[in-house]
Amino acid sequence: MKNRTNVLIEDEEKALLLHEIEVVESINESKEKYRKIVQAGIAQWIKDFKSGHIKVNTVDDLKKLIELDISLLKDEDL
Repeated sequence: MKNRTNVLIEDEEKALLLHEIEVVESINESKEKYRKIVQAGIAQWIKDFKSGHIKVNTVDDLKKLIELDISLLKDEDL
């Protein structure tokens, strides 16, 4: 039979674990939103490049968007 202290400790550990799960889920939802924004930015950059509004010397913006997208993808593996 478990004593009252052990039950309280187990309840606290479960509550902490549930909180950590909620935080991770919230972070993952935010990352999904950020990836959608980044992907839309990449699509817009490509569209503007194809239409001639962006010249090759401004490729740094696309590079930054791609690096951000890759960074967000890497974090998903954790």
